[in-house]
Amino acid sequence: MGAHSAVWQGYVDSSLMGSGQFDKAGILAADFSGLEAASPGFTLSQEEINSLISAYTSSDNAFASGISVGGEKFVCIKADERSVYGKKGKEGVIIVRASACTMIAHHGESVQTPNAAKVVEDLVDYINNPQ
Repeated sequence: MGAHSAVWQGYVDSSLMGSGQFDKAGILAADFSGLEAASPGFTLSQEEINSLISAYTSSDNAFASGISVGGEKFVCIKADERSVYGKKGKEGVIIVRASACTMIAHHGESVQTPNAAKVVEDLVDYINNPQ
């Protein structure tokens, strides 16, 4: 756990979980070496981290095989160099890369994916360009 961890945990607690949109969230290190911060009970296996790296390097792969986060499998609905979105029924996962980290947030059935995505995308914009 580096000096960043406390800052990242603050983002998880206040910006992601505090938004009321998400039931689980975490922040991956910029180099995808592991979770820097997470909500209680949120974990990612090395295999899941590898599948996220693969989603960013090959969007075709993500669309073909889906993505796994926190032990759940999602159909990939968006994949580009910044954002990967997954859906499982009405649940969803939003994964957005910032320059210093990667945000991962899971929403339940009562939350609309576009609303959830806006929270994470706006947070990443803020982290990339703090005013």
